[in-house]
Amino acid sequence: MVSFQQEFLCQVKDECIPLIERHWEEIAINKDRIKLNPDWDAYDLLEDSGRLTIFTARSSEKLVGYLVVLLGNNIHYKDHVFASNDIIYLHPDYRKGMTGVKLIKFAEKYLKKDGVSVMVMNTKVHSPFDIILERLGFTPIERLYSKYIGGNS
Repeated sequence: MVSFQQEFLCQVKDECIPLIERHWEEIAINKDRIKLNPDWDAYDLLEDSGRLTIFTARSSEKLVGYLVVLLGNNIHYKDHVFASNDIIYLHPDYRKGMTGVKLIKFAEKYLKKDGVSVMVMNTKVHSPFDIILERLGFTPIERLYSKYIGGNS
């Protein structure tokens, strides 16, 4: 049985690292040039200021997934709080069934209760779950392009 909860990243950080590394191996592009190196101090500052929250999925207390969300007002819509996912990951062993859907629904419920107006989710083109998001009522709104141009190599 998988449980869902809102936790503090500062308390689950060490537990997250193996999943974050696996996530990076699975979906990151430019791995040969851009190494995984989370800015934990920035994450801590965002969490301390109430602008970051993490929702977790656990199986028998073991962390099997997470959805990290950044909270803030949008410069175009100052009367509304937006929640944008920073990162979402579910261990491959838990991707069958409804675990991912339940994690997103759990987060949505708590974000709404906390006054969030809009929840924004992004997916990787090479690892999409667009169908799931559309079934949950999300609407595709824009495309994002990336190009490695060097610098800080």
